[in-house]
Amino acid sequence: MIHRRAFLATALAGALAGVFSGAFAAPSFAQTAAPGPDSLLNVSYDIARELFAAENALFVPAWKEKTGQQLTINQSHAGSSRQARAILEGLEADVVTFNQVTDVDVLAKAGFVAKDWQKKFPNNASPYYSFPSFLVRAGNPKGIKDWSDLVRDDVKVIFPNPKTSGNARYTYLAAYAYALEKFNGDTAKADAFVKKLLSNVPVFDTGGRGATTTFVERETGDVLVTFEAETHAIQNLYPDRKLQPITPSVSLLAEFPVAVVDKVVDKRGSRPAATAYLEFLYSPAGQEVAAKAFHRVVNPEVAAQYKDQFPPVRLVKVEEVFGGWDKAQADHFASGGKLEQVFIGR
Repeated sequence: MIHRRAFLATALAGALAGVFSGAFAAPSFAQTAAPGPDSLLNVSYDIARELFAAENALFVPAWKEKTGQQLTINQSHAGSSRQARAILEGLEADVVTFNQVTDVDVLAKAGFVAKDWQKKFPNNASPYYSFPSFLVRAGNPKGIKDWSDLVRDDVKVIFPNPKTSGNARYTYLAAYAYALEKFNGDTAKADAFVKKLLSNVPVFDTGGRGATTTFVERETGDVLVTFEAETHAIQNLYPDRKLQPITPSVSLLAEFPVAVVDKVVDKRGSRPAATAYLEFLYSPAGQEVAAKAFHRVVNPEVAAQYKDQFPPVRLVKVEEVFGGWDKAQADHFASGGKLEQVFIGR
């Protein structure tokens, strides 16, 4: 019998690859110089393994057709913030595909990534987007519909640790934004709301995939909070569990920023392939892979093709509610910030 955790990794990759087993138009790569080394390292967030395995399966033959080079794309996955620290400590990533702008900014401030990295690719260097959403058990026995249900005494919530996971930081900020609306901007009440939510989490995993394992395989908790894309993928991969995605009334726009790691590609000579790889994510073929994996994409034609699988949702932005990522980082996630304050005595 295939272990459920292995099944999660293999089934999605297989399903996505099967959709694109036929011919497709190779993208027009901007870089046509000598291709450089025959491998790239994509350092990414925790739950993106299957997505990029499927992207790689299309990009590699397209790159070979264009350049004649057989390219190997290696992957590294963990919590986004942990991955940024690993690069600072010596992990030689050619590209990063993160789930949090601040983690790329950390690399930019340290000289690993261009300071204007968001101008290097379309849509502020974010090829697709999502938002924190809910996954509940069969029949939704606790009647969970919105963020207010997650602070009830009878509800146990599963999501990873906001100190190590970009996924969880979006959850924290989405819940805080909801509370600010609910309590008409009263920050003391918003603090109490988020503190109660954190107290309802029985275990904090370091990343999104660990939280998924806790919820699905260990059957811990009543609701999993993770990106919408993950909720639908899990539902499809565990049909016997009859898990149900729930879209809250409001959530926080989650961008998925990408960047070439200049310090590494200039050293390795891998800039042409690294740049082309990230460009491919914006191509119709690359966008269709992301949409099939339940990410909301920026290509209007592909987005229209898959619109029926995405329920409507009102999304707020970090810039609108928290004054931008720099301010959110300073106010909530820096040492002594709001997150640490509400964690205490939770």
